[in-house]
Amino acid sequence: MSAVADVLTHVLAGYVIGTLLSMRYEWMRPAHVTLVMIGALAPDFVKIELLLPDPAVSFLLGVPFSWAPLHTLVGTLIVALLGSLFVSPDLRRRALALIVVGIVSHHVLDIVLVTATGHSYAVFWPISGYRFPAADLFLSSDRWPALGAGVSALVVWLLSRHRHGSRQV
Repeated sequence: MSAVADVLTHVLAGYVIGTLLSMRYEWMRPAHVTLVMIGALAPDFVKIELLLPDPAVSFLLGVPFSWAPLHTLVGTLIVALLGSLFVSPDLRRRALALIVVGIVSHHVLDIVLVTATGHSYAVFWPISGYRFPAADLFLSSDRWPALGAGVSALVVWLLSRHRHGSRQV
């Protein structure tokens, strides 16, 4: 259940950020908000290790292997670059920017809110092994961040609906 609360928190935070951006920029549509949400989820692609553990992949490939770099800024930027290839060439820069917004939100939330050790993970690995001091407000297994993100998402959703309704009058 802890992984679900953590993933839900990041996806809802991506929704809030994407929806607020869509209220500011007329060109943003629901698909653009989804790109921010995907970016916010991207660092947690590392959770694939629950299905395919590192040792199993190492055995299958015959080389040392780890999913851990997927949860670094460099790893998630590579995922964003690859993900942007799934949209048409004229939309790639915008898609990449929105995915990166989500990725940054994920890393900021992890560093600021969710840590149990007093220091964050090495966000900039392999460039730097520095671990930022963390606020240690919540554990990733806590449900409070998901509840807070859910309430925030509901408020932003209501504001968005109210704003769209007032435009049509």
